[in-house]
Amino acid sequence: MPYTTLISAAELAENLSKPNWVVVDCRFMLNNTEQGRRDYQESHITGAVYAHLDEDLSGPIIPGQTSRHPLPDIDRFTQTLSSWGIDNTTQVIAYDGGGGAIAARLWWMLRWLGHNAVAVLDGGWASWLKSGYPVNSGLETNSPAMFTPHPRPELVLDADAVDTIRTDPAYRLADSRNADRYRGENETIDPVAGHIPGAISLPFANNLDSNQQFLPAGELRRRFEKALEGTPTEQTVFYCGSGVTAAHNVLAMAHAGLGEARLYAGSWSEWITDPNRPVAKE
Repeated sequence: MPYTTLISAAELAENLSKPNWVVVDCRFMLNNTEQGRRDYQESHITGAVYAHLDEDLSGPIIPGQTSRHPLPDIDRFTQTLSSWGIDNTTQVIAYDGGGGAIAARLWWMLRWLGHNAVAVLDGGWASWLKSGYPVNSGLETNSPAMFTPHPRPELVLDADAVDTIRTDPAYRLADSRNADRYRGENETIDPVAGHIPGAISLPFANNLDSNQQFLPAGELRRRFEKALEGTPTEQTVFYCGSGVTAAHNVLAMAHAGLGEARLYAGSWSEWITDPNRPVAKE
């Protein structure tokens, strides 16, 4: 059976030498965009390739139109996956520095392209190091493969669709950023503070315990069921600042056994490019 949501460090260590497994290091810092690549080159899980959020997991930014991390062109991203040695039978494991906020982006993008055999390393690099499992340095590569995408456009909403569902009681729109940014406080990243009117606050960080590992599936299930108040998972839409950390909530819901929610990939940084779109603060 493939791993489709989370994998522990022990489980990954047991399977690390399997020929059709690809591990992807997604470490990244918004305030220092080259730090993750430097950290990878210094030390990483043995055999892992590196994915840069801006260069590999995002497309070009169009000022005034796109989010800070727009989805890449499918053909280009397919080439990237193939260059990492990923085909449609590969078990992919994504990890980042700890809590999975960046790794979940790659997890979601593969699901978006129809590839379910992808999981996030629970606890990330910190968990791997703590366990004393094998590490390597420098740049690693895999033999190229051929990935064929099978896009699932139903997993993504654009701004117009979000504007429609945000006032529809049959749907639930949830903001995955910290609660202070939702309220319009301490906004240090985007030029406009606040949230999309009609959205509830459901910070992705609350999916994690003090060790930056996911809460047990039962606790996650109770968290989402309470917040969503009976809204079907397929009518639940997550957004964040730029479409990255919202994927963490999608992953947590899937791990809780609740199915696949949807993503407003453009998120807040795209929403505010149009001054006619409403903004709320509370």
